[in-house]
Amino acid sequence: MKKILQLTAVIEQEGDGYVSTCPELGIVSQGKTIEKARLNLLEAVEGFFEVASPSEIRRRLKRKTYVMPLMPTVPALAKQTARGA
Repeated sequence: MKKILQLTAVIEQEGDGYVSTCPELGIVSQGKTIEKARLNLLEAVEGFFEVASPSEIRRRLKRKTYVMPLMPTVPALAKQTARGA
């Protein structure tokens, strides 16, 4: 029986391509477009599930991953805004 999980894909532009990460599993991939990076990550994650032992899958999925907003104060940007830049 197959189980469908909802995991996180974090995709960041790097150079002329994109890097995709699944933080829950610690798996990284890449692609020339956002969609290709997502699809390559999905393929890497599914490949991991095909070859990893049940204990390795459980170990990685037990790790707690928290995704939340982070709102730092950036003085250099505030100064530019105040000057009208």
